[in-house]
Amino acid sequence: MCLAIPGRVLEIVDERNRLARVDVAGVQRNVNVGLLDAVDAGDWVLIHVGFAMSKVDEEEAQTTLGLLQRMGEAYEQELEDLKGSAIG
Repeated sequence: MCLAIPGRVLEIVDERNRLARVDVAGVQRNVNVGLLDAVDAGDWVLIHVGFAMSKVDEEEAQTTLGLLQRMGEAYEQELEDLKGSAIG
């Protein structure tokens, strides 16, 4: 199962290539934010296969994280996949 998972943008690491460092439940990875108009540090985004698909507010991000955590194995697998990914 593939999920879009919320992450908080820590910093823009490569403006030219539209890469941002994002924290997802303690896992930090670079993701491509090129699909979004404007992203700044502190923004919450939904991430799927290394791309930020949309911005969400913090309340929606926290609610979504809570729902995903209750899914158990699918959520844990998504975090494992994220840990093994590398962009930029």
